[in-house]
Amino acid sequence: MPMRNVFILFLSILLFSCNNTNETKEKFTYERVKEDTSSVQTNMISNNIVLNSNDQMKFDKKVIRVNSNQKVTLKLNHTGKFPAISMGHNFVLIKKDVDVNEYALRAAGARNTEYIPEGGNEIAYTKMLGGGETDTITFDAPDPGTYVFMCTFPGHYQLMMGEFIVI
Repeated sequence: MPMRNVFILFLSILLFSCNNTNETKEKFTYERVKEDTSSVQTNMISNNIVLNSNDQMKFDKKVIRVNSNQKVTLKLNHTGKFPAISMGHNFVLIKKDVDVNEYALRAAGARNTEYIPEGGNEIAYTKMLGGGETDTITFDAPDPGTYVFMCTFPGHYQLMMGEFIVI
């Protein structure tokens, strides 16, 4: 008999909760948010590159394509407002087969050299920029292949990294 009472109690609770038409329930809606990819661009093949960075730790290009056997001119703009000490950005093109995570870890500890670690694993890099600053570098395009470019300011590389494709 006690098991029957438990069953009736359970059934009553279930029915009560299913038939609850209380109009005071909160109503909500949600909007599916899509990532804005319009600001992240890929460029056509060009050896004259303008790369913008901002206070949201983003480059405006995730892929850069250049021709081999030519000079590359890259202009890095920091379009944000924060100073280099708190939101600095640079462009660093690292050599093939360099472990990106290990490199970024070493770079984070290289404050005295603008977060460029010892070892010579870079093909080219700009100076560390604060908001409103610009730096332009010129270098020889490396051998054909895919390379990694990044910002080496501590904590930025995972969001500020891309492919540098030499054709």
